[in-house]
Amino acid sequence: MSAPAPAHPRLKVWYDGACPLCAREIALMRRLDRRGRIAFIDVAAGADPACPLARSALLARFHAEEDGVVLSGAAAFAAMWRAIPLLRPLGLAARWRPLLALLEAAYRGFLRLRPRLQRLLA
Repeated sequence: MSAPAPAHPRLKVWYDGACPLCAREIALMRRLDRRGRIAFIDVAAGADPACPLARSALLARFHAEEDGVVLSGAAAFAAMWRAIPLLRPLGLAARWRPLLALLEAAYRGFLRLRPRLQRLLA
């Protein structure tokens, strides 16, 4: 059972619900988001009329909107982590540019492996 959408989410997260890896990770983030600060939007389920990006862009990379700013990749993950108390220290540490660059490099590596990993989990 998923957590109810927050009345006034602090953060919007768009994710690919058709991706088994993404769905598992978001399920974990939903459980950790006990304060309901994140609005999770499944892009695979349909378009979000409030989103300023094309659906294809949302499906290609992880995106979040924090304080009206759309973030992508590692920066989007860091924003999500900052909204979850347990992960907040990691999200705050990711504001340090060298660490964020390292996380972005790791995320790009994951994107290259993602199709193979999806096939394994399907």
